[in-house]
Amino acid sequence: MVKDFVRIFPTVLLLTILAGTGLTAQLIPIRTVPVASGDQFLTVPAETLGMGGVTIAVDDSLADGWVNPAKGVFIGESSFLGAPTFYGISDHGGGGKTFPMVGLFRGDAWFGGATLAVQQIDNPDERMGFFIEPRVIWDSQPQRLSDVSSRNLYARGFIGRRVDSGPWSVGLGFSTAKLNAIDGVDLLYAGADRIDQSGSASDVRLGLYRTGERDRLSLVGVYNRISMTHDVTWTDFIWRGDGPPLARRRVEVNEDKTRTIGGHLNWDRDLDAPGWRIGVTATVNQKSHPKIPNYQIQNIPRDPGTTWAYEAGFGIARTRGGTTFGIDMVLQPIWSETWQEADERVTTSAGTVIEPGGRTIENEFFFTNVILRTGLSHQLGDLELQAGLEMRSYDYELEQINHVERSFRDLEESWMEWSPTMGAVLHFSDVDLRYTGRFTTGTGRPGIAWEWDEGIRTMDSLNDFIIAPEGPLTLRNVLVHTHQFSVKIPVR
Repeated sequence: MVKDFVRIFPTVLLLTILAGTGLTAQLIPIRTVPVASGDQFLTVPAETLGMGGVTIAVDDSLADGWVNPAKGVFIGESSFLGAPTFYGISDHGGGGKTFPMVGLFRGDAWFGGATLAVQQIDNPDERMGFFIEPRVIWDSQPQRLSDVSSRNLYARGFIGRRVDSGPWSVGLGFSTAKLNAIDGVDLLYAGADRIDQSGSASDVRLGLYRTGERDRLSLVGVYNRISMTHDVTWTDFIWRGDGPPLARRRVEVNEDKTRTIGGHLNWDRDLDAPGWRIGVTATVNQKSHPKIPNYQIQNIPRDPGTTWAYEAGFGIARTRGGTTFGIDMVLQPIWSETWQEADERVTTSAGTVIEPGGRTIENEFFFTNVILRTGLSHQLGDLELQAGLEMRSYDYELEQINHVERSFRDLEESWMEWSPTMGAVLHFSDVDLRYTGRFTTGTGRPGIAWEWDEGIRTMDSLNDFIIAPEGPLTLRNVLVHTHQFSVKIPVR
């Protein structure tokens, strides 16, 4: 599946991480392998994150304005927040530390928010060597400072206004990020000596919101842009029969670009039964992938692709006294078409010729992903306790046509990820102290294993999950743990 994996995963790695924060419901993730990437983009606090991230029928005064700028109308009072966040990946898989400063304001008609976050990404500890007994071919040296960690910078903001003091509000939001590292990218260049990342991500969204006596309607349009460059340093070994190998270094420059245009609708209604509410959502994303990197885990030319992703969700919640309970059920059907283009004239196995620019491989993916969330919040005086669970089920089918070899493949893969959550809030007269924890299982860290036969590398397919070009794929199960602490100080 090597020739299939990279056409989807590279272009949506960043969107997948964003979707894991629960704050970007308009961006639908696409995944073909369970890569543990952590909560890198959890840069603002959320009230319902400790409840499994339920959002469809539950309001969130801290997070709603970042999802739909017009829903900043839920901001109760102007306040400042600090929300340091820490995540880690077990088995020396790396992690990150983020320190965001957030400001929210609420006036008679206007409202808005702004945040600035500085982040340190700790790279995985992969200091190891490989050997041909009894001689050591290569052994790692102490890591340079730039290899140990990287810095990212994020800025987000939104502004909105009630329309003529009526039920409608409108808002405009934006975000930008200067990125020197995206967690998980290093896994896709297995065997590289060094990976230097640089680039940016930006997001613009326009929102409308209408509140009624029992019904509420939310509409959002979003444009998301990702542009990254990966400078990858390799060491190539040239084998000379019985003599020692020669080492040669080379640098490869890869670009990764994705453009997403999306729309999102959310409707919820209070039921006749006191405290009960239901909600439904509908989302559509159109993704274009003008540049795809030449990842070593696949090692194919850079080629484009297009994706249409849809999401339908239903939620139900009940609030009675100091207890709130919520459930989200989400279905994501996704269609994606990707292809490989010939860089030069290619002769097929049948003797025909494919001209430069012609398609040599065509892939059609169909995903049926399911997301379930449930959570509970209970107030005990000044103490609020939260608990929840999120389950993500990924399933896709692939049909691949190879025009060069005149072959056809049919493949199906699936896996599940589980994320229990917990939270606690202490409400004081002039400050709120909040803690949220999340733990994710079912993901892993892919890599390439090496086998030797008389000093020559051999390739064993292992299985059809992913076939690495220079060795069998390994998938090491890990635990991702995230901890967020926030302090909210109202402006009075």
